[in-house]
Amino acid sequence: MKSKGGGRRAKLLVDICMTVFLVFSFLRWEGNPTFHLVVGTVCALFFVTHVLLHRNWLRSMTKVYLERKINQGLIGKYRADMLLILVWSISIVTGVFAIGPQIGLEGLSIFGRVHGVTARLGLGLILVHVFQHRKEVLSYFKRKKKGTKAATGERKI
Repeated sequence: MKSKGGGRRAKLLVDICMTVFLVFSFLRWEGNPTFHLVVGTVCALFFVTHVLLHRNWLRSMTKVYLERKINQGLIGKYRADMLLILVWSISIVTGVFAIGPQIGLEGLSIFGRVHGVTARLGLGLILVHVFQHRKEVLSYFKRKKKGTKAATGERKI
């Protein structure tokens, strides 16, 4: 039976696709900005899907964090995840506005620079995110034993 937040296979598929499109978005496609636009848009959609699939964890962690009842070992993980969501949200929004100079709105060129900085910062935060959630990531590749729950790493609150 699938969990309310999405099945393990769906989460794994979204993570793999998001990673592939993220790598493609960082490749230099000089002379073909449309490709970066398409790849970035697809990557952003996978990012939003990833957050939605993990919304139950985010919601429960936010609740215990705000109530100051969070496990001390999870504070850093939660803060890094929130910073990652913030940085990638800024990167997505500035990426949309960075299209401006390509359609003749030169006044929007600052957004391209902000987009580049936040995208690189976001890439570093993704590495931190994957490292912090490595037990959960590895649990996707382990076979789920019949009658038992999947390994959830440090999800206990």
